[in-house]
Amino acid sequence: MALKVKTKIDNDKMYDEEDETTPVSPLGQYLNSSALSLSVYGILEFEVPINDMPISLIQRDFLPANPRFSCIMIDDKKNGVKKWKPVEVDVNDHYFDPKFPEGLSRDEYEECLHNYISKIALEQLPQSKPLWQIHSFKYPTKNGAGSVIFKLHHSLGDGYSIVGALLSCLQRADDPSLPLTLPSRQSSTRPTKTNVSLLKAAARFPFTVMTSLLDFGRAMLRSSIVEDDYTPIRSSSHGVEFRPLAITTMAFRLDHIKKISTNLKVTINDVIAGAIQLGVRMYMDEEEGKSSSSNSTALALFNTRDIHGYKSVSEMLKPKASMPWRNQFAFLHMAMPKLNETHNSLDFVFQTHRTIERLKNNYAAFLTGQFLAVSRKVVGPEATSKLLYNTMKNASMATSNVIGPVEKMALANHPISGLYFTVSGVPQSLTVALVSYVGTLRATIAAEEGFIDPNKLKIFIQKAYDNIFEAAVSSGC
Repeated sequence: MALKVKTKIDNDKMYDEEDETTPVSPLGQYLNSSALSLSVYGILEFEVPINDMPISLIQRDFLPANPRFSCIMIDDKKNGVKKWKPVEVDVNDHYFDPKFPEGLSRDEYEECLHNYISKIALEQLPQSKPLWQIHSFKYPTKNGAGSVIFKLHHSLGDGYSIVGALLSCLQRADDPSLPLTLPSRQSSTRPTKTNVSLLKAAARFPFTVMTSLLDFGRAMLRSSIVEDDYTPIRSSSHGVEFRPLAITTMAFRLDHIKKISTNLKVTINDVIAGAIQLGVRMYMDEEEGKSSSSNSTALALFNTRDIHGYKSVSEMLKPKASMPWRNQFAFLHMAMPKLNETHNSLDFVFQTHRTIERLKNNYAAFLTGQFLAVSRKVVGPEATSKLLYNTMKNASMATSNVIGPVEKMALANHPISGLYFTVSGVPQSLTVALVSYVGTLRATIAAEEGFIDPNKLKIFIQKAYDNIFEAAVSSGC
């Protein structure tokens, strides 16, 4: 029997009037266009088999988590703006239970899972239905007794709001009555003397304006005529976003990363981004020596939400936190240090730190947002989406990260041992996605199949991280 839910009900009738629609955020329109269509995949790994997990959980817990899960995106013919329209949802149209051979090893099932993610990544979500799917993988892998894959179109929200909606469906494994909490994103080096900070800010204002204009100018060039060199991580082939993905994951202990960040007085993001860039350069050097000194940039998807201190999931989902993400998203271009110009592994961390701090503290992201707003009004969202597509296509790789909960989670009393995520539809041969969960930082490497060897790249990233840890901690830096 089909499970259906009506999201707008009055006297047992569903509203379908035009005034029940809500506008799609500008970035939501950009990420669901003829030029660009991004989907996010969240994978939950369970400690116990999930054979008895009922499909009714989708109707009871998932759909109410976000009203857009029960909407389709339509074009408003009056003003050309896309809107969310509530519809009746047949849960069976969105739930999938793939079958694989019995008796395989955990490693073989892990490969089956990643191949399955690559397969569904090549399939566009139908625009006639709400833009999500849930896939149940009921086979043991290296890190779990079963897995659930959430495929969500990126137009539904940014990483913060999507994670918040998903976490609202879950509970703390130790005590379901208590809320899940997120780790602090506050910097340990934030200034404490306000008057000194204001004086420093005033003195640096001319420099900030200059760097803002330079970074904004570089971003504009990146969306038009300037592009990276072709290397072992950047394919010259067209339509990379439509090619199969080769996927692998790796994990880092957060307490070890914090030791590095404390010793070097940088952030956790600086440490892991530096390790990834060093590992990628080492991989490039191994594949083609000259390419390790090529012009290559990493495109970081940066969330500009102001998040401080510990927050529970309930706080994340307050109206202010879950409002449409209109100006809470920016691209940061980071020129990857060249291997032959770097004296030691720590230089990758320090250069990453300087770049991120400059880009986070100037007005380039604001200027870019204003430019996109003007472009949308002048040439429309489709043409503006093409600018974002070119910005991604002209860079060598993309990285993205989200913060996960501190406590272990459970779904319907099924404890979750791990989680990771990745993205499809990105016009690049390499993406790295990061998420934290219960003391671990999980990295997912998604690479163009047949062009990049993700397992070999993982070895180099691990080696780069070990080198950084040795230099920063073991040597007493």
